[in-house]
Amino acid sequence: MSRKKGKLIVISGPSGTGKGTVCAQLLEDKMNDFSVSMTTRSPREGEVHGREYYFVTREEFERNIEAGNFLEHATVFDNLYGTPKDMVVNRLERGHNVILDIDVQGGLQVKKAMPEAVLIFILPPSLSELRKRLEGRGTEDAEKVEKRLGEALNEIKLIGEYDYYLVNNDIDEAVALARSIIAAESARVPEAVKPIIREYENENTEK
Repeated sequence: MSRKKGKLIVISGPSGTGKGTVCAQLLEDKMNDFSVSMTTRSPREGEVHGREYYFVTREEFERNIEAGNFLEHATVFDNLYGTPKDMVVNRLERGHNVILDIDVQGGLQVKKAMPEAVLIFILPPSLSELRKRLEGRGTEDAEKVEKRLGEALNEIKLIGEYDYYLVNNDIDEAVALARSIIAAESARVPEAVKPIIREYENENTEK
């Protein structure tokens, strides 16, 4: 069989659900690559162009917008961030899956730009458990925790736009389920089945 294209896997979920940890473990699999975003902000100490982000000028970023080369993009604190389509497609064509850790609104933009993307939503066991996790960080005051919970509920209301969901009650189980989803999607029969059939027909003719 010829090499299959990889899958674009979008991982979303409220802050505190552990989506970053899930993504990090998925990236331990050699056929999974991380989607590196492009940004107009300056690199921080220790950051490397092409590893954490592709650091570009605003002019270059806007040229990419005009060329339609973003699966999604947004403005955050006066800086632009986006997912370059050409770089994602290049990795997919090489047979690698691409993991994209992004918020729900960005995930929906990606789905619109690339309908074949697989969207996975990560849920907390409950809002009360999410509250405990956010408070346990010790990085946000009570007001900010309440704001996070409100944002989480708004994101959860959009879960119907996603293909799969998993509840992160146990990180090992959550990662195992995510891997199972990716494996199943990789074996999905594509809409265009003729190339697959032709490959076997050609092999039979050559005998």
